[in-house]
Amino acid sequence: MSDENEVMSTEDRLIYMANQIARNVAALGEAEAVAMTADHIRAFWDPAMKQRIALLATARPGALSPIAAAAVGRVVAP
Repeated sequence: MSDENEVMSTEDRLIYMANQIARNVAALGEAEAVAMTADHIRAFWDPAMKQRIALLATARPGALSPIAAAAVGRVVAP
């Protein structure tokens, strides 16, 4: 997204957040980054957010980075 002040939909915000978490830990290597991203989502996202990101991972598979998608797959099933 080019303008950070632009309003995002809830779905876009969840995708952005999952990708941002994954990007922040990507330098640790894929396995560790997936584990840390999954741990973060488990610990800090409420059940509705977890359910919605799982549905989005299925509906918009290209929207999540590979690390974020793997992490979401570990946390919740659609």
